[in-house]
Amino acid sequence: MKEFALLFRQPNFADVDKLSPEEFKTIGKKWQDWAGNIAAQGKMAGSGLRLSLNGKVLKSGGVVTDGPFVEIKEMLGSFIVVKADSMDEATTLAHGCPALDSNGSVEIREIVKA
Repeated sequence: MKEFALLFRQPNFADVDKLSPEEFKTIGKKWQDWAGNIAAQGKMAGSGLRLSLNGKVLKSGGVVTDGPFVEIKEMLGSFIVVKADSMDEATTLAHGCPALDSNGSVEIREIVKA
């Protein structure tokens, strides 16, 4: 079985801080239910992985810039690692992701072991 990273991109990810406690709880429940379904199938390899809103980008030549960037319309907010036999199966697991409810996207990438 292979492992795939499901990378969650959301427009206006910074707006999460503006949610009411009730809205945050509702969205959190959707995420828990969706991820719980994957875990119940024995397909979860890693979860609960959220990225901070701040970061740096190292470019060739040693140039370091602050990120994420204002010009990017979608921001990588978090990811999970799932187990699947194929890219198609991993994509099927991504369906129903709550990021899709707010015009976000899920990038599915196979993890290549060295």
